[in-house]
Formats: sequence, structure tokens, C-alpha cells
Amino acid sequence: MEQKKTKFIDLFCGIGGFRFAIETVGRNRKVPLECVFSSDIDLECQKTYKANFGDSPCGDITKINAGDIPDHDVLFAGFPCQPFSIIGQMKGFEDIRGTLFFDIARILDTKKPRAFVLENVKLLEGHDKRRTLKKILQTLTDLGYYPEYRILNALDFG
Repeated sequence: MEQKKTKFIDLFCGIGGFRFAIETVGRNRKVPLECVFSSDIDLECQKTYKANFGDSPCGDITKINAGDIPDHDVLFAGFPCQPFSIIGQMKGFEDIRGTLFFDIARILDTKKPRAFVLENVKLLEGHDKRRTLKKILQTLTDLGYYPEYRILNALDFG
């Protein structure tokens, strides 16, 4: 019997780092996966993503109706980190890019995937005296999820 594919979406997809990683793990573990939607506002990233995967990401996630996104099992999103990092002046939700987390929440609320993985910078944990992280975790909890977070060092993963 053929195993059912796990469907995922790739938000703020850039050139496809999340997708490359999850598809590599899926192949190695023989888990059938299907990317059913991707989105990134950057036109150069869209071109590279298409070259890498054959799919053209949709553009600005703020202009996409959550109901128009295909049903999926897992949501991946590396939402913009500049608002939470020193290089972005740490404006957080005061920076329009910082509010893009709430578009993720809008999609989670509408589509109710089984799981999600969000990625950002280490400084998100302590941003605005931890209020930013607390708001994110509370929003996810209010949506019926049980969020956990970890700080990972890429150097620990080769």
C-alpha cells in the first residue's frame, strides 16, 4: 500500500532552505512529502526557488487569502528576522516585517495544520524583555497549539 504524502507549505521560502532540508530528510527516511504552496516577496528569491524546485512561489503573503492556500499537514516559515536582530535595529512589532508573524498565525488559524516549524534569530528570545516571544507563544497557544522553542546553533549540525 502506498504511504500517504505529508503535505507542507513553505512561507518566507527564500531560495528553499527549509524545503531542501525537509525533502532531504524525507528521502533519507522514505517519507513521502509534497510541497503544496510556497511564498516569498523577493523576486530574485522566487527565481532561484523556481530554478531549485520547479515551483514558482507566490508573492506577498499579506495579500494572500488564507483560505486560498491548499490544505497542508505542516507549515514551515522562516519569518523575517531583521526586526528582532541588532542589524534591524530591534524594532520588533514596530517594524512592518515584524508583524509578518501574525500572517503565519492567520494561516494557522484558518488551515489548522497538524504541526509547524518557525525559524528566527537567537535574539528573538530576549527581544523587548521577552515580551515579543511571550506574545508569539501566547498567540500560538490561543490557536490551540502547544508551542515549544529551542535555540539551536548551526555549528552543532555540520
